[in-house]
Amino acid sequence: MKILADQNMPLVEQFFSDFGDVERFDGRSLQPEQLVDVDVLLTRSVTQVNKALLAQANKLKMVGTATIGVDHIDTPLLKQRGIAFTSAPGCNAVAVAEYVISSIFALCQENAVALKGKTIGIVGVGSIGSCLRKKLSVLDVNVLLCDPPKHEQGLLDEHTELDTLLKHSDIVTFHVPLVKTGHYKTQHLMDKARLNTLKKDCILINASRGDVIDNHALLEVMQQGHSLDLVLDVWENEPNILIPLLEYTRFASVHIAGHTLEGKARGTQMLYQKWCELENISAVKNLADFLPVPAITQVTLEDTFNEANLGQLIHLVYDVRRDDAILRKNLASTGFDTLRKNYPIRREFSTVRVSGTKKQSQLLAGLGFNI
Repeated sequence: MKILADQNMPLVEQFFSDFGDVERFDGRSLQPEQLVDVDVLLTRSVTQVNKALLAQANKLKMVGTATIGVDHIDTPLLKQRGIAFTSAPGCNAVAVAEYVISSIFALCQENAVALKGKTIGIVGVGSIGSCLRKKLSVLDVNVLLCDPPKHEQGLLDEHTELDTLLKHSDIVTFHVPLVKTGHYKTQHLMDKARLNTLKKDCILINASRGDVIDNHALLEVMQQGHSLDLVLDVWENEPNILIPLLEYTRFASVHIAGHTLEGKARGTQMLYQKWCELENISAVKNLADFLPVPAITQVTLEDTFNEANLGQLIHLVYDVRRDDAILRKNLASTGFDTLRKNYPIRREFSTVRVSGTKKQSQLLAGLGFNI
């Protein structure tokens, strides 16, 4: 059996090598002829799986994407051809939520403002938005939620209309899928008119899809003097991003918000479990069997613990400013895709065991630290 896997997907050999030969490919340059005699195709979001790509796929049994989003997959075509499909919903929810939290604490620190009492608007309350909401619930902040599809289906206990959320939020963070047409269209959800309704000094975070914010409109608004603190992990027209927008972005990164070692490997494990299900094989391998011990495993807190200390602890595990510096220093010489491909190892809060008071432990457990 032949398994073809994206070169940026971790632990594929560990999970899949017992089934057959694993071959790696560059996600942006996969060619139809590479799928001849391939049984399993494992992708990430940069690979468009469509009719053209599958033209020579003569043995393909399953396509799996180690991502939450599936807008890069022609799922009706796979169904038509009898090819099983699976994605990895929730695999990187923790990673993206922690990216957002790291960004918020870094900006509060640099702007010398307290997070306490701020209103945070979460647009899109799927796996990622729900995870972020849960983590924020242990902080002294107000959270507004916007997800029209879930609201109309009765799946959301609280809902604020988008324009109302934008008007009242000090921080707005997007976690929606890319939908290009229809009633729930998200492409250019943030156009020039909506960008101009944001509060002065609002923190605007996009860790969903680049096209959700009209990047040219955003640049124009910033050039006209609108004071927003931008955190952009995703961009329109990746990898050929709008370079002038970088000048106005506080923290910029190369579409890596979900790229913790745990998040990426969790996606691989979910695809492995689906393949085992299809083949009626027991899934005996676990993620914990393969992950390395992190550099920092234990932290003991002093009795005096405040918002500044919490920010320091968060940034001890992951500081978004590392990734911003990597992009700014190397983008011109190295390129967006190469930076993404060679993204340095990043771990999740849960890899650090924290010892502290009962009150501290409740807070940190809610954020995801190991207590």
